[in-house]
Amino acid sequence: MDFKITFLGTGGGRHTTIYQTRSTGGFLVRHDGRYAHFDPGPGALHAMHLIHHDPGATESVVISHCHPDHYSDAPSVIEGMTHGGWVKRGHVYGSTSVINGDGRLGPALSPYHLGLAESCNSFKPGDVLDLEGLKVDIMRAVHNDPTNVGFRMHTDHGIVSYLSDTEYHEDIGEQYKGSRVLILPVTTPLGNIIRGHMSTDGAIEICRQVKPELCIFVHLGIVMLENEPYAQAAMCEKESGVRTVLGEDLMTLDVGEELTLSKAQTYPEDMFWVPEWCPSKDFVDRHPK
Repeated sequence: MDFKITFLGTGGGRHTTIYQTRSTGGFLVRHDGRYAHFDPGPGALHAMHLIHHDPGATESVVISHCHPDHYSDAPSVIEGMTHGGWVKRGHVYGSTSVINGDGRLGPALSPYHLGLAESCNSFKPGDVLDLEGLKVDIMRAVHNDPTNVGFRMHTDHGIVSYLSDTEYHEDIGEQYKGSRVLILPVTTPLGNIIRGHMSTDGAIEICRQVKPELCIFVHLGIVMLENEPYAQAAMCEKESGVRTVLGEDLMTLDVGEELTLSKAQTYPEDMFWVPEWCPSKDFVDRHPK
């Protein structure tokens, strides 16, 4: 199984999202030539345009919880996945708040958009997803959206874990032991601890506990970005002994015998590009209204 992640955005939190100081587009997973999109927040569509990724090739949309920096581009991504809503294909997965609503949160997606896909399912900690052959464990998180989850993705070359938004506690870290890669939502710098999120303090502790081969900082909040984020990642590496990298928009991670970080190929922003299935100049809409 080939396995590659393309980070469509490495920002997070409301101010980074509002001002797009980093994109908040989540990430694409390619496994054996198939695509899943995790947490398509603001910036996802723009990032995919820059790398000429066709959302029509995506087969699964996975949303960890019902906060806009994790879901707001999802309706358009689902429309892309279903070729403008004309082909019933693909799968949508989300937490209870995303799919059904939970208290004051959600649902994040309209019945119309949920109905476009071939299937739609909510998940909870303890569930296991099969994303077209990719096994994904659903893990517990501690966040302001109580239905939020994390993920453990099983590849032929080890487990890649994405925690989504969570506080660090020892029992949270325990779930991710055995992970080769940790993708951590490090929203704030050292000493700036806020409820429901992870700071550099928590990143150091979970790296010490899990001992992955690689840790990648994502979901960078505005205060993190204003406080020498590269130094924060370096601090985590020094204190934990784990190789730690600050995530970059459009960075890629190939997981094989080696872990390879690089940059996705990009194209000029003003370059006109659409996939072949997209309507041409002679198109006439004959679909029923």
